[in-house]
Amino acid sequence: MNEVFLHAAVLILALLYSSVGHAGASGYIAAMTLAGVAVPEIRPAALMMNLGVACFGMWHFIRGGHFRWSLTWPFLIAAIPLAFLGGKASLSPQLLGIVLGSVLLFSAIRFFLPTKAKIEEPKEPPLPVALMAGATLGYLAGLTGTGGGIFLTPLLLMAGWATPKTAAATSIVFIAGNSLSGLIGFSTSSEAFPWHLASLFPFALLGGFVGSRLGSFHLSPDTIRRLLAIVLLVASVKLLGKVFLP
Repeated sequence: MNEVFLHAAVLILALLYSSVGHAGASGYIAAMTLAGVAVPEIRPAALMMNLGVACFGMWHFIRGGHFRWSLTWPFLIAAIPLAFLGGKASLSPQLLGIVLGSVLLFSAIRFFLPTKAKIEEPKEPPLPVALMAGATLGYLAGLTGTGGGIFLTPLLLMAGWATPKTAAATSIVFIAGNSLSGLIGFSTSSEAFPWHLASLFPFALLGGFVGSRLGSFHLSPDTIRRLLAIVLLVASVKLLGKVFLP
């Protein structure tokens, strides 16, 4: 039953996360934890699925015309090396859960709030600000074992640097770069990769393909915001509940 639950959960999570420009690492981590997967095996498996789903998301969001390289590269170039360093650092499970859960909860509340009646034309961030934000979020991505897009998307929207779909496109590329960096970092360690979890990968790819296509071509920006808020809220409740209600 655990195996059935885990495969079904990965499929659904990949579909939902990819529809809002994410790859689902935090969801996969939660699902594997509930299914009883050994803790050392969770992070590399989540990164593997994250990278696969992110590649589908990149394909669909770029084809949909939502991607802007001029917006993305400063965040990405600063994030990738810091994501590698963040992956080498560690926090206690309790502190990590509080940090990540609080960030997700704040973002969820922000996206549940009504948007402005008049949508202004997005403005690209100043280069130093983008580089600093990319480095910070890249390190946070490595530290938490996620791709970092779940932090970048709220920042892009709240700062007025991107529309919802452009933010999703930027975030999915950001996620792919950080996930690849994390996997490379893991490959340099002495830990063995959990190949017995590779059967989850096709389910993540299928959900990612369907979800990213829905998000890039069919869903309205308001729908994307609502889906993102729900995803963030569910993830924050799981993380904070695990810390305060063990």
